[in-house]
Formats: sequence, structure tokens, C-alpha cells
Amino acid sequence: MRCTSWNVNGIRAVARKNCLPWDILPGVDVLCLQETKAQPAQIPELLQPDGWHGYWHSAEKPGYSSVAIVSRVKPDEVVEGTGDPQFDVEGRLIAARFGTLVVLSAYFPNSQELGKRIAYKLGFCEAIERVCAAWRAKGHSVLLMGDYNIAHQPIDLARPDDNEDNPGYLPAERAWFDRWLSLGYHDVFRERNPDLRDAYSWWTARGGARQRNIGWRIDYGTVTPDLVDRVTETTISPMIMGSDHCPVTVTLV
Repeated sequence: MRCTSWNVNGIRAVARKNCLPWDILPGVDVLCLQETKAQPAQIPELLQPDGWHGYWHSAEKPGYSSVAIVSRVKPDEVVEGTGDPQFDVEGRLIAARFGTLVVLSAYFPNSQELGKRIAYKLGFCEAIERVCAAWRAKGHSVLLMGDYNIAHQPIDLARPDDNEDNPGYLPAERAWFDRWLSLGYHDVFRERNPDLRDAYSWWTARGGARQRNIGWRIDYGTVTPDLVDRVTETTISPMIMGSDHCPVTVTLV
């Protein structure tokens, strides 16, 4: 099963650019989308692409946040949200179960300048822990895909020294990622590419950052221990355009 995560920075925007994920990403079985920025009533023609099953969890605020899972095979179960209204009004999490495998599409909050939303961000991280722990307690394997809005280690961004106090690289955020891994989840891309530099999934629109590859790796697929040996491929695809993020993929057997 090939699972690809992509923060599209507006599903209507990528549609206008002829960059719809199900049209341009080859061989994908499950698409996890973030920041779709649309409510279902705004995108009736995109909700159920031909040959796909679409599930959309949108923010109450129009044009904000929102996530989706679009899959070739119909899931056995779909669950929207974390169960906590303070996060679910922003449309930040959706899960699809395929047998014993649960794939989640998550859009973690941005902690914002001066850590204005760091408490909210860490609260969402705790909610993610609870949701995934509940799935695991039922005997399911978990693949958490999405825009975590965290660069975990210095190798995960081009200019770590310049970003020590910037959102996405704050000590509390990086410490939570350490905690996430301590709970048994695996950042399979980094484990299999421990020394690979310049592998980024997001670039600011300013200063030609993408052309110069001055970026951050903030999009991930992390897996429970029972899935590690089932991962046959984990990639980042910076050549795919259409958003300020690029797709990341985890393939399972």
C-alpha cells in the first residue's frame, strides 16, 4: 500500500494549477491531504474523484486548515477529529482504517511567532497521542502522516542556527517529537537516511528558497513498531510542484 501525504496549501489552488493529487501522483493507494482550506459545499466536484473514495474533515472557519483522506479502496472505518472540540473546529485530523492498519492525516498547528500558540500546539500533540494510543489498544497498527509543523533535528532544516527561536523549531516542539519517538513511533525516513542532508518538504515563498533548497523537513510518516519491517519505501518528492510543500510517501507491504 503506497500512502502519500501532501499539504496542498489549498485544494482549490492546486486544482487551478492542474496539480490535483490524484491526477499527478502515480501509483498512490491512499492520499493524506492537509490544509485543503475548503468545506465540502465549496468543492462538490472534488469530493469524490473518479475511482477514489474521499473523506473530508473541514474547519468551521471557511478557507482554513482542514484535512482529507482519499483512497482507492474504501476504508472499513473513517473517524473525523480528535474528540476534542477545541481542535476539531479547526479540522486537523482524520483517520481511515483498512483492516488492522489505521492511516491518519494530521495537520499540526503552527506555534506562531513568539510561541503565541505553543500551548495549543502541544495540546494537539497530546490529543494525537491519545488517539493513536486508543487505536493501538484495539490491536491496530498506526501510520501517522501529515504536516507536523516541526523540524525535529538540525539536519531537518537548512539553517538551524538561525531558527532556534522560530515556530516549528522551538525547544518544546522538538522535545515533543523526542517524546513521540520514545512512545515507540518510528520516523522511517530518517532512520533509513540518517545522514541525508538537504531533504526538505517545505520552503518559504520568500527569497527563492525553493530554487535554492533552503527548506525544512516538517512533513512525516511515522509508524508503530510492528510496521517498521513492512515499510519498503519512504521518499520525499521535491520535484512535485503546486504547493509550498511537497509530497512524502511511505509504502507498506
